[in-house]
Parts: sequence; structure tokens; C-alpha cells
Amino acid sequence: MAQRGIATLAAALMLSFLYLTHLEAEYFLLHFYQSLIYLAIMLMLFYFEEQYAYMLGMIAPTVWFAMTYASGLLGVAARQIGHLVESQRPTNSVSLMAGFITILNVLMFASCAYLWKREFAGLHKFAKTFVIGVIVVVVYYGILIAVFWQVSPGTLSAG
Repeated sequence: MAQRGIATLAAALMLSFLYLTHLEAEYFLLHFYQSLIYLAIMLMLFYFEEQYAYMLGMIAPTVWFAMTYASGLLGVAARQIGHLVESQRPTNSVSLMAGFITILNVLMFASCAYLWKREFAGLHKFAKTFVIGVIVVVVYYGILIAVFWQVSPGTLSAG
């Protein structure tokens, strides 16, 4: 039952990144690639590899959050969400989507951390799963950054 919640969050994140392909057609490949890690999480849940799905569900959003913060997009996204809270019209739909993706990523991290603790704490699986998860996410985001660098040389942005 808990896996459905994680799968739903992963699907929402995947669809959010796919929607960004519509908003920023010139970055289609980048946003499409960003959605794939969440597809991988859903597939892992489907094939009963929850420990890896939960670990990727914690590590990938953390790295995405750090990249978004480092690029300055997180502050712009927060302002767009602030516009909505104040019943004003957002001025940048891409930044607004980055804000929603941030909220979904926080929910993904918190849900996966809770489920990891509930299902796998005390089984001595953390170290191995964490190392494998970090390797997968580093390779994944390394490819993402390389693709972004090819599409848009000289700039560094995420989301």
C-alpha cells in the first residue's frame, strides 16, 4: 500500500518534468531525461526492489534540490509560489513548475525516508544500498549535466 504513494509521487514528478518539455521545447532532451529517474523508481517498486526505490527516492531529490539551489532557480521558484499564495498571477511558468517539483521532491524524500526507516531499519542494508544509490545518482546527474552542457554551453541551470 505504501508503495502506491511513492509510485504516485514518482509519476507526478515524471509528468511534471514531461510538462516542462512542453514549456521549454528547446530543452526537451534535458527534461525528458530528468523524468527517467522517477520511471526507474516506479519500475523498482513494480519489481519489488523497494530498498533501492526508497534510496533513490531520497538521494535523487536531494541532488536535484542542491542543483536547483546552486543554479539560483530555487529562489525564483519560491517567488513564483509566493505569487500564487498572494493570489497573484505567476510571471514565469517554468519557475512555477520548478517550485511544484521542489514540493513534490520534498514529499518524495520524506515519504521514502519514513518507509525506509519503517521497513529496513535494523536490517544492516543501509550502507550497501546507499553506496549503490549514490553511484547511480552521480552517474545519472553526471550524464544530465553533460547533456545540458551540450545543449546550452556556458550556462549552468537545473530544472
